Amino acid sequence: MKYLCLVYLSEENWSACPDTSCFAFAEQLAQSGHMLAAEPLYPIQTATTVRVRNGQMSMTDGPFAETKEQLAGFYLIDAKDLNEAISLAAKIPPAKFGSIEVRPVRELDLGITQN
Repeated sequence: MKYLCLVYLSEENWSACPDTSCFAFAEQLAQSGHMLAAEPLYPIQTATTVRVRNGQMSMTDGPFAETKEQLAGFYLIDAKDLNEAISLAAKIPPAKFGSIEVRPVRELDLGITQN
């Protein structure tokens, strides 16, 4: 099953974990067959939030909400169950400086029936 591990860091800890540590961990995940994708994100000052209400689009600079920790990146992993996903998430290097949210990835229900 696919799990998305969202990496959250506070602004003061944004650069606390070196890219080389994250890259090395991603290589370990790839070698073990758990890695599907991983990417760091630029700081929230570069974010744009888009909304569409009543057919009208609006844009806001910055994130959707003011929070203490901000989305810093993600790892998309393949794990046999939630326990394995949590175990892998606990090894993500930025977990020492922020938090990792682990969420199962849901398949879209396209309502297509097979004959």
